[in-house]
Amino acid sequence: MSRFVNPFTDLGFKVIFGQPASKGLLITLLNELLAGEHHIEDLCFLDKEDHADNVHDKGIIYDLYCRTDSGEYIIVEMQNRWHSHFLDRTLYYVCRAVGRLTELPPPDTIKIPIEKDTDGMVCESSVPYGSRYRLSTVYGIFLMNFKEDGLDKKFRTDIALADRDTGRVVNPHLRQIYLQFPYFNKELAECETLYEKLMYALKNMNDWNRMPDALKEQVFKYLDQLAAVANLSEENRIAYDKAVDRYRVSRIVEEDIRREATEEGREEERLSNALKMKAKGLDYETISDITGLSIQEIEKLGIDDRRDEGKL
Repeated sequence: MSRFVNPFTDLGFKVIFGQPASKGLLITLLNELLAGEHHIEDLCFLDKEDHADNVHDKGIIYDLYCRTDSGEYIIVEMQNRWHSHFLDRTLYYVCRAVGRLTELPPPDTIKIPIEKDTDGMVCESSVPYGSRYRLSTVYGIFLMNFKEDGLDKKFRTDIALADRDTGRVVNPHLRQIYLQFPYFNKELAECETLYEKLMYALKNMNDWNRMPDALKEQVFKYLDQLAAVANLSEENRIAYDKAVDRYRVSRIVEEDIRREATEEGREEERLSNALKMKAKGLDYETISDITGLSIQEIEKLGIDDRRDEGKL
């Protein structure tokens, strides 16, 4: 049994980053992720379930939803397994958060200042239409314990609304950061920055029996205390054990799904290659040697298609 909770379980992540005592650790993580772009002094947690559009979303939309002291909204989500349309779902949640920034109270509750014009007549002062759409920035930060085919094969992907030709950011108020932990392959000795050390710790801490001596920064002392399984309450320990069981099962299921998809893809590729060889007039024995298909399978290739087209 590891000394530390697994941050890629729902409860483990919340123990480390989602409780009042962990706010300083979360701020450090976010500031390292957003270094050079934004600096957070303080934040408050928001109730994620208040933001669910339907009952099926309640409890699963956000792992953390918070607002910074300067008005930015940040979604921090941990995902331990792949699911279909993952990128579409994360874009939807970020866009929905942006959409809520423009929500206004009913018109009859808006107080419009009254002024006098040059003739002494009373008139309503104008409220600039565009000012209603001044937005705060919404950041979506997604920690992924899997590889997403829709992203490049690298650890970190940063997405902004930018000009396609020049790359210049046109609107900075929607930001997405995807972290694919299977691509983070640095050893501790190779981690030079606090950001890299934090990423290394999140990926590997579930295998540790103690915090490595090389992690000397104060933030890792907090992490040591917050993430220790022995420090969990009895209620949280029971819930965590169940979360670990779910995590292990989900990993097995994911591996099976991906293995089946890979095998199906290879089989389709074999059949396609064999059909091309057959069309070029290669003899069946040669095709069988190259693809591993039987003579009978090769003979059958293309017959069903021709029958469907009325050629047989």
